[in-house]
Amino acid sequence: MMPSAFFVNLFTPECALVARKVEIFEHGLQRVYAVALISCHRDRVLSAVMQRRQLAFLIALARVSGSWAKTVNFDWNVTWVFTSPDGFGRPIIGINDKWPCPMIEANVGDTVVVNLLNQLGNETTGLHFHGINQISTNTMDGAVGTNQCPLPPDHSVKYRFYADEPGTYWWHSHSMGQYPDGLRGPLIIHDSDDPYQDDYDEEVILTLSDWYRDQTPTLMTAMIQPDNTDFAPPLPNSTIINDGGNGHISVEAGKTYRLRLINWSAMFSTFIQFDSLNMDIISIDASYVKRQTAQQLRISSAQRYDVLITVPEDADRNYPFLVVLDVNPDYAEPDPDRAIDYPHNFTGMLITDSDKDMSGTISVQTFNPFDDSTLQPHDDEAVFDPVDKQWVLNFNYCHDVNDYPRACFNDSTYIAQKVPALYSAASLGDDNVQTEAYGPVGAFVVEYGDVLEIIVNNNNDAIHPFHLHGHQFQVLARPASKTGNWSSDVAINSVPPRRDTVNINPKSYAVFRLKAENPGVFLFHCHIEWHVEMGLTATLLEAPEKLRNYTIPQDHIDACDAMGIPTTGNAAGNSEWDDTDGFITVPPTTYTGSLYTESS
Repeated sequence: MMPSAFFVNLFTPECALVARKVEIFEHGLQRVYAVALISCHRDRVLSAVMQRRQLAFLIALARVSGSWAKTVNFDWNVTWVFTSPDGFGRPIIGINDKWPCPMIEANVGDTVVVNLLNQLGNETTGLHFHGINQISTNTMDGAVGTNQCPLPPDHSVKYRFYADEPGTYWWHSHSMGQYPDGLRGPLIIHDSDDPYQDDYDEEVILTLSDWYRDQTPTLMTAMIQPDNTDFAPPLPNSTIINDGGNGHISVEAGKTYRLRLINWSAMFSTFIQFDSLNMDIISIDASYVKRQTAQQLRISSAQRYDVLITVPEDADRNYPFLVVLDVNPDYAEPDPDRAIDYPHNFTGMLITDSDKDMSGTISVQTFNPFDDSTLQPHDDEAVFDPVDKQWVLNFNYCHDVNDYPRACFNDSTYIAQKVPALYSAASLGDDNVQTEAYGPVGAFVVEYGDVLEIIVNNNNDAIHPFHLHGHQFQVLARPASKTGNWSSDVAINSVPPRRDTVNINPKSYAVFRLKAENPGVFLFHCHIEWHVEMGLTATLLEAPEKLRNYTIPQDHIDACDAMGIPTTGNAAGNSEWDDTDGFITVPPTTYTGSLYTESS
């Protein structure tokens, strides 16, 4: 590769953002330099390369990028749609008066732009691009209350981010329990250097979800009440595939298919198994792994699996597959408090011939899914070491001062504040390292370059999926149910898999590690949406020293102004970091979700 000075000479002021993105990738991922350069300076790169007779470098660029990077634009109006994905009609949130919502599709090196106009009328909104690193674009992470203000009706914002890593992602509303009402879709970043690209013929997207016939505000109002002493969540009415699709997938004998499996349930995991056909896992949460065969998977909310399935050359029938919603606290519990039950399932079909029988079913006697913690990263990256900082989070249910049911990390529930945490980090100067300035949001500070170890002890009696924004963390340990809390002498995986959402077993723990090389404010939370609304969230302040005077786009500021939300200062908008006047310290007793009124 060419020395850094060569690249610096090619950057102009309008590409400074790209330059900052690239700097973070100097540690081993130099190809991002090339892709970023091409997207901004095709003509200048060609000219400079030819003038310096760097023919070999030009060839290397072509191999890295596959083609000149581009900007992929989407113009979206968020609207209500009335439809019936499970046969029962209800209002659903769609895009441009249609539902299911559209897919975002791009290539590594592209810039993705989403122009979003809120036309819901009665709700605010905001989009999160699940799994995207958001290098130098933390304001585009879309978590309302953390990275942006709520977007009110009849206002618009632009999301713009760099497609730095390939894989299967998804986008969804990150505004007060809104995505279970329909605002979600696939996000696919293609890879010209896909190590498995010669192993399959075609791609298929298969989304999995629980489904509720009532809207989120109704469900949450019933759940977050003092009389819900068992912390009981809303239960779904059905399970749906491809947001109401019939589950029929046309295939050809002798071909291999890459299935991009996405679970975007509000709460529940799904088992999936194909009749007589194996699944070869090649990627988890947009992280390549060494190919591993599985017969059955359990995919939790927010997780993605890319698998290869080969249809036999001599196929003379259609192949059913079974999707089962796991509504049990712990499907593997030998002595459960209530009987293990699977009331919602769906049978799909791989169709080789539509004239042949399509009524077949698949019977599963036992659920014993593949253990994803045993997968190996494709690049053999060793565990990050030594640890510079450790973040221990103990999870259990709890009650607030008004005796409403909540979920807590370290005996504290997350309480949303007035000012988005990123805006506080950008405006508080040297005091942005003071965690108390952000209010009761479970803030934790890590410095740039540190190796951070995150330990989560699940003291509850159910399996919970935990997700960290902006990162693929290494999964060092995730032992079986009832193992107990973490201790310093536990065994770890020295070459751990990476992903962004991990199931943690009941009465057990998990250990993650990451390198703090992505300055920003990132949420860590359970990806059961009902538990997010109950407060099961914490806030990672990563390299706040690099966030001082971070520029917030004007259209995002305008959304805050329209909502009457301050955009500087601490959690309450006060200029002094330790001035707690106006902090929100007690969760509201009335659930409003994303509902909007003029007084909002």
